[in-house]
Amino acid sequence: HVHGVDPSKHNIELAKAKSVILQVGHIERFNPVLLQLEQRMDNPKFIEAHRLSPFPNRSIDIGVVLDLMIHDIEIVFHLVKSPLVQVDAVGIPVLTKREDIANARLKFANGCIANITASRISPEKMRKIRVFQSDSYLSLDYQEQSGWIYRKDGMQIVREEVQVEKDEPLKCELAAFVECARHGKRPVVTGQEGTEALRIALQITEQIERGN
Repeated sequence: HVHGVDPSKHNIELAKAKSVILQVGHIERFNPVLLQLEQRMDNPKFIEAHRLSPFPNRSIDIGVVLDLMIHDIEIVFHLVKSPLVQVDAVGIPVLTKREDIANARLKFANGCIANITASRISPEKMRKIRVFQSDSYLSLDYQEQSGWIYRKDGMQIVREEVQVEKDEPLKCELAAFVECARHGKRPVVTGQEGTEALRIALQITEQIERGN
């Protein structure tokens, strides 16, 4: 993608022509935490996502947006389901020539705001998402597969633990693909959805590069 070659459109057309299933491997969509979020979420007003990791010594030909942030971009679009109207992004290169830490603020037509931070120079690993809506606030941890929901009860805030049936996301992803291929079902992450996430990630990357 860095060199201007985007095979995603070709792959979508090829899959359609050959009548085969194309599933994009956004592994966090298969995390049991996301199911809990989908079941409890109604109309998100503000989403905050953090994805931090130590320096990986790999994928240094791309920045952290295409390396890590793209997963949260795809999740946010899946949750919000509204056209994107504004992007404000900043990124800083530290150990590579491309951004190693980045933040993007996405504004959607329905008024929802998503603030996404990604870093590959963090001393610790973190994969968390917080979703605020009119009647509740969800705080979920992809890494620990755990979380809390906060609800208003009169003039108090009541906290309730989210019960997550833990599972291995990669196993779930592969099982879902086999199921789709076997029965012709719609993939959890389609080629079109993967392409849209890539398009926004590239838009953010270009804005960061212009800013630097």
